[in-house]
Amino acid sequence: MRRFAAALWPVMRLRTIMFALLLVVAGLPGVAAIGLRVYENALVRRTEAELIAQGSALAASTALGFRADGVQTDEGQPTEPSDYDDRAISTSIDLRSSAVLGERPDPVPTSLRPDPAALAMARAWTPVVNQTKQATLASILLLDRQGIVLNGRDAGRSLAALPEVRAALAGRSITTLRHNGAYTHPYPLEWISRATDIRLHHARPIIAGGQVVGVVLVSRSPRALFRGMYEDRGKIAAGTAAIFLFLVLMTALLGRTIVRPIEALSQATRALAEGRQADPPQPTLRVQEIDSLIRDFATMASAIEARSHYLRDFAAALAHEFKTPLAGLTGGIELLQDHGDTMSAEERTRFLANMASDTQRLSRLISRLLDLAKADMQRPSDAACDLQDVVVRLADGLGSPGFRVVFNQSEVTARVAIDGAALETVLMILFDNAKAAGASEVSLKGMRSATSLELAVIDNGNGIAPSDRARIFEPFFTSKRAQGGTGLGLPIARALVNGHGGQLELVNSQQRTQFRLVLGFFSG
Repeated sequence: MRRFAAALWPVMRLRTIMFALLLVVAGLPGVAAIGLRVYENALVRRTEAELIAQGSALAASTALGFRADGVQTDEGQPTEPSDYDDRAISTSIDLRSSAVLGERPDPVPTSLRPDPAALAMARAWTPVVNQTKQATLASILLLDRQGIVLNGRDAGRSLAALPEVRAALAGRSITTLRHNGAYTHPYPLEWISRATDIRLHHARPIIAGGQVVGVVLVSRSPRALFRGMYEDRGKIAAGTAAIFLFLVLMTALLGRTIVRPIEALSQATRALAEGRQADPPQPTLRVQEIDSLIRDFATMASAIEARSHYLRDFAAALAHEFKTPLAGLTGGIELLQDHGDTMSAEERTRFLANMASDTQRLSRLISRLLDLAKADMQRPSDAACDLQDVVVRLADGLGSPGFRVVFNQSEVTARVAIDGAALETVLMILFDNAKAAGASEVSLKGMRSATSLELAVIDNGNGIAPSDRARIFEPFFTSKRAQGGTGLGLPIARALVNGHGGQLELVNSQQRTQFRLVLGFFSG
């Protein structure tokens, strides 16, 4: 499963994941609000559909056998719908766009008398109306063609002025929203719902013989949001569980992509600080920033390990280099202390000369070590120098009948990104090594690229033994120890060049010794 997930997981940026997560979190309230409004609107429309169904049934029922001024119900049979009809009742109310009218006014007194036929119909259907009201909790009023109420406590009064009654008397069914002034708010959270204090009023014409003979006025408060939520508590609980599961999954995702790799890196860092093996983590689900951090950690761990090996080997070599002259000094001092009075002047002079030689070697070692330390601490900077000036100055200073530096001025004409003193030290070390190897001539050949100058330093000396080529840049390695060599010249030269962003390496050559010195052009 982990391999499958790793194969499908795209290596994204951390900021992308965080932005997506925050976007989802920021959108959750909006999604919930939209969902709540849509759900509430659906409840209102369902209430409207129920009112339409009740009004239609009552209008059709009361129209049966209706007589008003000689008008009689059609005897023809209505068209029967098919047994299966998936059409829904068409509704028109929308809480977002439908206007909410004021509370329905009370019926007003009128001098008109109710239509006798309509009044007879209302009396006959009173038991049906009462049972329907009890079952549906709706208010049902029957009106004649003049808008006069035929049932209930307001019988004999008129609602003809109501817009919905006028529309129904004109032959159109209509549903309106009105404020419900009698409603109280028993629950503190009902302010969330917009439909708590409104009431739906549906007016439907009673048609007999093609004429409007009365109106059915049905009204009811929409199904309460909180009651609807209670009835649909299972669905709401499932939605809540789905959101919680999503948050758990997002937490697990962030934990696996960010938290766990950082914790593993923390453990590896502690292991590295304690000198133990530090293995960087390999997360299953990868993120670019975490990947970069792991790579940087691995590079740092390798550099620290290499530096640790270097320091350990350097310390061992340093101890060996200091041990020999110190042993000579200690032995000479002991001999002088024990037998100084019985020694001849010649023996005493020889021992003192040996001790002086050991002291000079220690002094050279200390001086070279300081130079190496400075070179190792060298970092790229804006230093620059003219290569030709340095080469000409060294060639003039070292030129003699037995040694010369040969070069073409056009090949060494460049301003390179290295300190002049550092470059002079590097070339002096290479020239001194050539002279120590018996060379009578050192030639410099320059080759340019787009960003750097490659300088070949070639001498005609005795060359370097193949077995020594791999070790010439190791501190304290020298084949001229008897002649006073410290084995620190080439390590210092390479450290100085590397510190200025260049390269110094030995080129494989069968006959002559050749070094390759690469220096970047100064662009300041």
